[in-house]
Amino acid sequence: MRCLLFPGQGVQRRGMGADLFDRFPVETALADDILGYSVAELCARDPERRLRDTRYAQPAVFVVNALLGLQRTAEVDYGYFAGHSLGEYNALVAAGVLDLADGLRLVRRRAELMAGVTGGGMSAVQGVPVAFVRRALTETGLGRVFVANLNADTQTTIAGDRAELAVAGKAIAVLPGSRVVPINVSGPFHTPLMVPAEAEFRAVLAGHEFRPAATPVVSSVTGELFDGPELLARQLCAPVEWVRTVRTLRAAGVTDFDEVHGQTLTSLVNATR
Repeated sequence: MRCLLFPGQGVQRRGMGADLFDRFPVETALADDILGYSVAELCARDPERRLRDTRYAQPAVFVVNALLGLQRTAEVDYGYFAGHSLGEYNALVAAGVLDLADGLRLVRRRAELMAGVTGGGMSAVQGVPVAFVRRALTETGLGRVFVANLNADTQTTIAGDRAELAVAGKAIAVLPGSRVVPINVSGPFHTPLMVPAEAEFRAVLAGHEFRPAATPVVSSVTGELFDGPELLARQLCAPVEWVRTVRTLRAAGVTDFDEVHGQTLTSLVNATR
């Protein structure tokens, strides 16, 4: 059985999707109308360097993921879909839970709310299990740094207050085999510090229709089947449980993983037992 994976924020780059927009003119025009600007110009040329801004990066990644998803699902009959954080919206569109327009409207507002929580950051931690990362955070006594992504057996992301994050990074970097790399984002995504954005986003979600999935989607919030929009609200503050997601998919019989838009998630799948 095959699963199609959709990555989240972080895969954006100038030039992405340049060959897609002319091939999907209806969907591209719809995106332009919803966003109020040319998504093709943003993705292909990024003349104002907006892809570094969460407010623009998330809609851009969503649209490119969606077009690539249309292309892939026309060629392959997938048994499951899954997405990492933002990518979960693409999985829900592919599964028929949301239509493309509603998915993009939600992503646009999500990006605005997430960008509004500032003063934080994120760092990738490679080479050590998450238990070691958690122990280091506990021992340093930092109350505003959290595990944000459980990406693979020895790859984790931490996030939180920018000053405390720097202290945490130094404490973790002394662990044998560890490597800490700051991520170029402006907020403490997937941590309790995102509560203000989550509260507002719940009201946004209430205005959209969520249909039963035609193809099952495994949520990166719980690592279990998606069962309603409550998970999308929780996603802003809850860690991304990608390891659990991969294990659930394998237990369900998935043997082959395809990915739109690069190999980021494929490498994480391969690094997860």
